[in-house]
Amino acid sequence: KQWYQRRVRGRKISNTNKMISMQRSCGMGIGKLGQCGFTAFQRQHCSHLFSIKNWKRSYSSSTTPSTSTPTKIFSSTTNDPIFNLATEDWLLKDSPYPLTHPTLFLWRNSPTVVIGRYQNPWKECHVQKMEEDNVTLARRQSGGGAVYQDLGNTCFTFISNNSVYSKETNSEIIIQALKKFGISAVASGRNDILVDGLKISGSAYKKSAQKSFHHGTLLINVDMNALQKYLNPNILKLKSKGVSSVVARVVNLSTLNTNITHDTLSQAIIDTFKEHYNDKDSKVENLDQQTLSQIPSLAESYNSLKDWNWRYGATPAFEINFETRFDWGIIDGKKGSSHQLLRRGDKRDKNIQRLAFPVDDRGDNVEFKGSAIQQKRSL
Repeated sequence: KQWYQRRVRGRKISNTNKMISMQRSCGMGIGKLGQCGFTAFQRQHCSHLFSIKNWKRSYSSSTTPSTSTPTKIFSSTTNDPIFNLATEDWLLKDSPYPLTHPTLFLWRNSPTVVIGRYQNPWKECHVQKMEEDNVTLARRQSGGGAVYQDLGNTCFTFISNNSVYSKETNSEIIIQALKKFGISAVASGRNDILVDGLKISGSAYKKSAQKSFHHGTLLINVDMNALQKYLNPNILKLKSKGVSSVVARVVNLSTLNTNITHDTLSQAIIDTFKEHYNDKDSKVENLDQQTLSQIPSLAESYNSLKDWNWRYGATPAFEINFETRFDWGIIDGKKGSSHQLLRRGDKRDKNIQRLAFPVDDRGDNVEFKGSAIQQKRSL
């Protein structure tokens, strides 16, 4: 009888060990033992096999494996603002990379003013000064306000599948990257990142059928004098139906930490991006203009974005007021513009048209740019 009891007890304890092993793999606690078919006898005799402290240690190390999400990281080797915007568009729409790969694209531009999709360059920029100083005007495909960029500015783009897209996550990656330099930043409103109430970053967004992007700027050592010079409104009084930019107080990150440069900040963003997705193996791929220009869809996007009809002509309809003084008095006139074309008005205002705009007697529309106006004036 004693031999039989020992044999049965041994079997039950052996079965108990198997059930405990199953519970550990399923993430179940000791308190669930009685609910898994354990008898009072089994509960009594399993307590000496392990302690709760030891079991918790085993649980935490065996049931929470680290997960890794594959990522793609790109860095542009060109400072051509139009080509960088075209590359961004290509990565969003036509790149061969899987949708499951969160993507980071880092780039910076030579002096340029980038306006939002629905903005009026004649309202947001001092176009004449930009042309004189060879500053590029670019129109992006996302909304938002006008920004001045030069080599003291770092641009970032996050691209992801719509199902996992999160601008909050992207902003947090930037904020955590800045912490590596001892800078405490916060997201403010929909688009900005601030440090002590001063703007150091602005963002805009775009969604396509399957992927979305979140792109923005980081002020490192931007020429503040140029920013004020080119973003000043034109002297003409424009009444626009487009989006107006709000001038905000800004600060360069290099004034907060002299160790911040384009290279050091880019590396911090890359490291934080990889840490967030636990992808230690991801490598940075450099994108050069000579290679990418051979891709038909990217070349097509580049040609479209640099075309005058997109950069200027996509402006929403607006009105322009002008005032001209003569010895005998002042003429105050108004002219309508539809998609960059100055329209001939009523025949009765022909003299006023010729004073301000070169619209000929045939009623031709004129492109609202210096070369076209000068050509008409010479006729």
